[in-house]
Amino acid sequence: MKRNLGRRTGHRHIEIANASLSTVLAAVMAAALTMSAMAQTAPAPTPPPPAMKPITQEGVTVPGFWDPRRRPERPDLSRISVIRFLTETDYPPFNYLGSDGNPAGFNIDLARAICEEIKANCTIQMRRFDTLLDSLNANQGDAVIASIAATPDMRRRVDFSDPYYRTPARFVSRRDVPFDDMRPELLEKKTIAVVAGTAHEAYLKTLFTEAVLKPYRNADEAHQALKRGEVDLLFGDGVELAFWLNGTDSASCCVFRGGPFLESNYFGEGVGVVVKRGNDLMRQAFNWALFRLWEKGRFTDLWLRYFPVSPF
Repeated sequence: MKRNLGRRTGHRHIEIANASLSTVLAAVMAAALTMSAMAQTAPAPTPPPPAMKPITQEGVTVPGFWDPRRRPERPDLSRISVIRFLTETDYPPFNYLGSDGNPAGFNIDLARAICEEIKANCTIQMRRFDTLLDSLNANQGDAVIASIAATPDMRRRVDFSDPYYRTPARFVSRRDVPFDDMRPELLEKKTIAVVAGTAHEAYLKTLFTEAVLKPYRNADEAHQALKRGEVDLLFGDGVELAFWLNGTDSASCCVFRGGPFLESNYFGEGVGVVVKRGNDLMRQAFNWALFRLWEKGRFTDLWLRYFPVSPF
């Protein structure tokens, strides 16, 4: 099972897999905003649909993944008295071992909030990432909350709740180099750092054909190239970049430019809570609880606690 973001910094790089070039290209062209076949131009960052309209609070953009006009039905929660969550051991800030030896992180706090909303007792077991789905299917837990993306391959093995976060792609530049518009025609001949072999590189090659790409072996090398001014821009995973920008490594050199890119054919369908195939009651309970947490503002509070620099 592959991760979605780079492991070095606690995140996973998204990779293109099991898709032919023609399939990917067709999907991107369909998703592009008013692309002119003659001009060969690509869309600006994809604006979120109504169900994902972000809000800005305390200077931080908080994504919304729930449409207030489509309230999930409340299932029969009396049938759920205990929820046994499984998570992984080392994926900060989403899942990690706290100083008191107990599970901690964004996913952990969200799991506990879900249990409170459902009014169920909650247990959280930490295991190696590569054992989580086997443990779930062996009935050693009821759900997995470990930042697993809902890919077609994963959907053949397990079911997912509605997404509670996505990993957008973002551009970053040095603070002293102004960039306001990330449309491809305005980035002609600009040098862009990107991690080789990722969906981010594939996306740039398909749509930003007039830019000069500089692939690097890993995110750290790409970060340093931008920091030293060897490239004009860096394009990569928004979550990983948000933590780099907020950390000491960046030395406040750089900032996000433009908006998020959310094309699902490249950057995924989102991350949800995982349940066994056919466990509709648990899945529907999670959908209802997640909507309620967002509606009450508790999801926003949680997001602000863990994402002082938002990837959106």
